[in-house]
Amino acid sequence: MTYDLAALKARLDGIRTEDNPALVRQKSRDFYWYSPTLKRQLDAVTGDIVVLPASEEEVLRVLAACFDLGIPVTPRGTGTGNYGQAMPLAGGVVLDLSGLDQVLEIAPGRVRAQAGAILADIDAACGPSGQELRLHPSTYRTASIGGFIAGGSGGVGSITWGGLRDLGNILSLRIATLEATPRILHLTGEDVQKVAHAYGTNGIILDVEMPLAPAYGWIEAMVGFADFGEAAAYANALGEQDALLKKLVSVIAAPIPQETFLRHRAFLPDGMHIVLAMLAPMARAGFESFTARHGGTLLFRSDLLSPEEAKGLPPLYELAWNHTTLRALRVDPTITYLQTLYPFPNQRELVARIHALLGDEVPAHLEFVRFDGKITCFGLPLVRYTGEERLAEIVALHEQHGIPVFNPHRYTLEEGGMKQTDAAQLAFKREADPKGLLNPGKMIAWDHPDFDFDAGRTYLFPGLENRNTGDSG
Repeated sequence: MTYDLAALKARLDGIRTEDNPALVRQKSRDFYWYSPTLKRQLDAVTGDIVVLPASEEEVLRVLAACFDLGIPVTPRGTGTGNYGQAMPLAGGVVLDLSGLDQVLEIAPGRVRAQAGAILADIDAACGPSGQELRLHPSTYRTASIGGFIAGGSGGVGSITWGGLRDLGNILSLRIATLEATPRILHLTGEDVQKVAHAYGTNGIILDVEMPLAPAYGWIEAMVGFADFGEAAAYANALGEQDALLKKLVSVIAAPIPQETFLRHRAFLPDGMHIVLAMLAPMARAGFESFTARHGGTLLFRSDLLSPEEAKGLPPLYELAWNHTTLRALRVDPTITYLQTLYPFPNQRELVARIHALLGDEVPAHLEFVRFDGKITCFGLPLVRYTGEERLAEIVALHEQHGIPVFNPHRYTLEEGGMKQTDAAQLAFKREADPKGLLNPGKMIAWDHPDFDFDAGRTYLFPGLENRNTGDSG
């Protein structure tokens, strides 16, 4: 895979580019190394050149040039993804959109921002109006809004507002196509799902319009239980208390909090399973009564700390979602993780069943969410990794018990959870990217329309075969 980079740079005169191999390699990576499988498969992946447009007009120039020259384009935000979503499997251009970072409009109930705007910066801009984003990942302080839409699914706030796939959680998207004359398209309603969580395979997100909610000085709390089942039951019931406004409800089984939440260690007695919660201030009294009724032990509350006690503590959301995995990896680099769903209405039974089978090897981590209007939970359990064969057995065991796995050890859209073609996203790619140059290798249906998801083999993008990465199955 060689491309005419000299011709490209000539076409892009006046637009910032970077071709230092070390810097290109750095911009070609994300947190793929959370997965030992992806680390083996993707470690040699790198683009050929990074292009850093400063305006929409420059983005369109880049896309037109790449179309003419047949050079792949992989869009990138800040690289906070976990499974190679923005890694350029076919080389070519890494399109760094961090220069498009402006908050364009703030109005009652909504905000519009360019794709490269950092989520925390968007909230800072919205703060004077008393509003904030409904949803954000645990990488809130570093992730871009475009990256969140292209690669995320929900996160902090999902206990109240659901996920990004829920109608109304993305108001509109403006995207650019990769054609001879790139077009700018405005998507609203269900049409946003053609591009949301598509890894940039069928359009370059230029700006995003998102709904806002009232901003609060959220109270952070940790509640302890000696029994894991009681912790899960409490968290599920807390999620169902609609009048107690919440932003986060998580459960992490012992001993993970004690081993990995190092700055909060003084608040975490040995053996306690920990529920993390973020609550609006007016929910304080109700939360206290609810916790006492369920026999929980209040271990930590941010509004009761002295300034000295609070100093140096990370925000609670940085102990939740995939930051739990990150903190565990800092302590034990051999750990990896899974992403699962415990479907309503049997979520508590399924959690108990898999925890009884795998609790020591796969310590539980639950994130309670509103999913299709019902309170249930996703799992981001840690895995004490011993090899790819055992990891596959653990995945199969979950699925045998009716627990879907959104596999974070795969880099394609379909293998990550759908295990089938998203017909709307594929059709939109044919329209917006007729040469298949946008983030090649991430949409199996484009490269291999007859791929058999039931055969048990892993799709491997052909361009990786010459990088000595090998096939895992």
